[in-house]
Amino acid sequence: MDFESGIELLELCKKEQKKISCIMLEREVAEGKLTEEEVIERLKVSWDIMKKSSVISIEKPQKSMGGLIGGEAKKLMEATKEDKRLCGDTLTKAIAYGLSVLEVNSSMGLIVAAPTAGSCGVIPGILLAMQETYEFTDRQILKGLLNASAVGYLFMRNASVSGAQAGCQAEVGAASAMGASAIVELLGGTPEQSLQAASIAISNLLGLVCDPIGGLVESPCQSRNAVGISNAFACAQMALADITHIVPFDEMLQVMFKVGCRMPVELRETALGGNAASPTGCRFNCFH
Repeated sequence: MDFESGIELLELCKKEQKKISCIMLEREVAEGKLTEEEVIERLKVSWDIMKKSSVISIEKPQKSMGGLIGGEAKKLMEATKEDKRLCGDTLTKAIAYGLSVLEVNSSMGLIVAAPTAGSCGVIPGILLAMQETYEFTDRQILKGLLNASAVGYLFMRNASVSGAQAGCQAEVGAASAMGASAIVELLGGTPEQSLQAASIAISNLLGLVCDPIGGLVESPCQSRNAVGISNAFACAQMALADITHIVPFDEMLQVMFKVGCRMPVELRETALGGNAASPTGCRFNCFH
């Protein structure tokens, strides 16, 4: 049940008449030499950590180790109680949950790096907000995690999720594509629509640089997770409406990777360019 590309994944889905999540589950069983329930139990552990990290900082704000972020998740949730919910209930919650996870990560709390620590708020934020809005069970959400994992696996196999290698487009961009694909499946979309959503998501964040102030996974990482979340919802909505991206998913992976490799080293997690190199950023930057 292994697959090396999006095309192969879709062929398996068509042949087996199954969703992406089912194909990914069967792959994990076969490749990991595990039972289906063992895979599910491992997913449950990750989902439990994701849920907890999504709300901890809303209930009790945590200052980051570098002091650059802390309290943003609670501020957003409180502000939106005052009829300032511009993004709607689901997206607003998703962003707040994502901000919370970054606060937990930067204060040395427990998170799931899915796909990376710098983009760790995107998937939890999306899935928890979706669960609350649509009353999905944990078991259904695990299917969303499996779907997202399939997309993340293809990023790892054919491109990169490393900011040091390909910029933030490979971190938040990958997370956004994973989240967009998961949303589509959770809302009854086809495997083809899932990968269309992922392809659009990659395209939208193409060229996003990695420029952590002070060399820390705090700012602008936290707000970029919010962008990744928003992008995922927009792309999923378009894909569910049968809007397609002219460049297929597999080609978008290669486009993203080539763009990342051509980025100057200053814009790939070195904290030597972008926000990190601004006069204010330099005051926090241990590399200057």
